[in-house]
Amino acid sequence: MIPNEIKITPQLVAEHGLKPDEYQRFLHLIGREPTITELGIVSAMWNEHCSYKSSKLHLKTLPTKAPWVIQGPGENAGVIDIGDGLAIVFKMESHNHPSFIEPYQGATTGVGGILRDVFTMGARPIAVLDALRFGSPDHPRTRHLVSGVVAGIGGYGNSFGVPNVGGATGFHSRYDGNILVNAMAVGIARADEIFYAKASGVGKAIVYLGSKTGRDGIHGATMASAAFGEGGEERRPTVQVGDPFAEKLLLEACLEIMAAGHVDAIQDMGAAGLTCSAVEMGAKGDLGVELNLDAVPCREDGMSAYEMMLSESQERMLMVIKPGHEEPAEAIFKKWGLDFAVVGYTTDNLRFVVKHQGEVMADLPIKELGDEAPEYDRPWIETPKLPVVEAASVQPQLSHADALLKLVGSPDLSSKRWITEQYDTLILGNSVITPGGDSGLIRIEDGPKGLAMTADVTPRYCEADPFEGGKQAVAEAWRNLTAVGATPLAVTDNLNFGNPERPEVMGQLVGCIKGIGAACKALDFPVVSGNVSLYNETNGVSILPTPTIGGVGVLADVTKHATVAFKAAGEIIILVGETAGWLGQSVYLATIYGREEGAPPPVDLAIERRNGDAVRALITARRVSTCHDLSDGGLAVALAEMAMAGGVGATIDALPAGPAHAVLFGEDQARYLVTVPEASAAAVLAELKAADVPALALGKTGGDALAFPGEAAIAVTALKSAHETWLPAYMAGKAA
Repeated sequence: MIPNEIKITPQLVAEHGLKPDEYQRFLHLIGREPTITELGIVSAMWNEHCSYKSSKLHLKTLPTKAPWVIQGPGENAGVIDIGDGLAIVFKMESHNHPSFIEPYQGATTGVGGILRDVFTMGARPIAVLDALRFGSPDHPRTRHLVSGVVAGIGGYGNSFGVPNVGGATGFHSRYDGNILVNAMAVGIARADEIFYAKASGVGKAIVYLGSKTGRDGIHGATMASAAFGEGGEERRPTVQVGDPFAEKLLLEACLEIMAAGHVDAIQDMGAAGLTCSAVEMGAKGDLGVELNLDAVPCREDGMSAYEMMLSESQERMLMVIKPGHEEPAEAIFKKWGLDFAVVGYTTDNLRFVVKHQGEVMADLPIKELGDEAPEYDRPWIETPKLPVVEAASVQPQLSHADALLKLVGSPDLSSKRWITEQYDTLILGNSVITPGGDSGLIRIEDGPKGLAMTADVTPRYCEADPFEGGKQAVAEAWRNLTAVGATPLAVTDNLNFGNPERPEVMGQLVGCIKGIGAACKALDFPVVSGNVSLYNETNGVSILPTPTIGGVGVLADVTKHATVAFKAAGEIIILVGETAGWLGQSVYLATIYGREEGAPPPVDLAIERRNGDAVRALITARRVSTCHDLSDGGLAVALAEMAMAGGVGATIDALPAGPAHAVLFGEDQARYLVTVPEASAAAVLAELKAADVPALALGKTGGDALAFPGEAAIAVTALKSAHETWLPAYMAGKAA
């Protein structure tokens, strides 16, 4: 029990994550010393995780509007119109710090929280994705963290009943002390039945829904807004505990109560729990809120007002009910076996009042809790430009065949099937493309439409050149969607960076946001939701800047899609796009030579759009059923992935001009590989030329090996063996 009359000391203020000047700002706002409950409330509302105080100045520059955008940033999730009266609701969020401390529960509650963000808007979740970054494979904790995080993601998503259809997993020593767990959820709703957090009207009942409140997760949002030092694992009490079966009941009850017309406003109890949800609902509606904590369902005895307001217990919602609808609304929740309790009312005084056991524990101005949160224009330093790595400065140490085998069996490029086999990728019965393709693909209801989705980023590009790296992250997501035949529509982002109080880190954040904004504008790919995760550093070592981009796109006819796999022998392989052999920041340079250096490949957004539009038109016209975008590892790795996916080899007769190692492994942007029947190859090449799109016929599919000019052929089975072996062996303790 935490009494309300605790003396507020500078040490206590610091323990709540408030700097002295921020505390003085709060004192000026309320005109007196706060209670401990009020200190807890403002620490939750003004921390980095909830207030975006270091980033919102720059986030305002992102393009967020388009004719198909129904709801942009500022709500639980973004919403886009896909026609036929349907809307897609989606968002990505991080659960980085909790997953490092307690990987299983950290990951489960990350998935649970993002699912709630989607169904709070009135959407039924249809898919999840994840983007994971772990430390070096030889770090003593990495194997444990991989095991726990993957089990947590699978355990929650599988039990809840939603397919996991894509994502990305990478390893780097810069994540040794601070892994990244980014989860994305996608749902479908009627476009005219979207629910929002904005409360309306005075005297309406505020209802607590879902599971009971416990002491788990207290100060979770504050912990997520701080860097790690020694003993980070000791913060286990700040990690929430999830129950996917309770969440499934909560989903069905919420959708039923919404359909019955009882709901005025609804908000997920996520970060900062009851505090943030109640304040946001009132403030958005220009209303006050009065809460009576005696009515809050608790699973532990003797919980104080402070503990109830800051608990981040999972599977909970806060709802404003329409007048006179309380009884039928309660009946629905009781039917689903969930708590339903009237815990307060909306008021007209713009105050946030919290009462417990007959005493006022907090009385604060509700709008100022959000509006007066600090907003910083932090000093930042632009990342210095790096020199271009010339192909001639990289002398091949291995044959191209041996280099390719090493690359496809490396930690980042090896098969992640050990991970995805722990996820249910087919539940609900609408999965068309599951993990392993360029994008996941879901059939929407009974068709004919399809929804493509992806989550991707290249952190090494972002560190070398944040602006180009930010552009590339968006362009890569755009290409991933295009490669399956989808029209890219909108983006959610998860901006993972180190300590923004370091000017060089803040420079990375600013540069990446500028790049993201430029690419989203040029590609008509607006940002509709997202999350910022800062202070991802341990003992002064920051993670690589990792602005994960989640993209969503639509196919008018889901049957008109392409996949990565070679489908048959005798087809002509066409490389779309220009190849210069860019080796700076390439996987080839890092893996084969141990060199992480040089400028990353530049991204020409006009060329990205031109080449992508041409490829998508070919897929939509059913001229092409095999397509793969080129990214990590360049041309050689893309060809190997296509051969392995289809179990069909290829003979490459021609390559773009330039040194062979640079042409095969360079990571030039705006490129795709497609295959077409031999009879139509000349016509397709002519069409691309007419559209001013560079294209080159490389060779032909067939046989059981991949052969490059002047090189010994590599058996597809050898490629698959190298590709499939590393991760299972590593997780079994048999590989470094």
